[in-house]
Amino acid sequence: MQPQLKQIREKLGRLTTERLAEVEDFIDFLQQRDQDKHQRQAYSQASEDVFSKAWDNDDDAIYDQL
Repeated sequence: MQPQLKQIREKLGRLTTERLAEVEDFIDFLQQRDQDKHQRQAYSQASEDVFSKAWDNDDDAIYDQL
């Protein structure tokens, strides 16, 4: 086991039930935040692909130089 995980397990073992619930909530928060970040990146990439088809055309080429 990684030393850091061992230290965390030891610290968790000393917490009260209430504090463990808070730790679990915080872990859930971190996981949700990471998931939200990945979703935003995926949405941004999808939008970029769609908009590039609409914006990359000869009619709008003059705006590329601005």
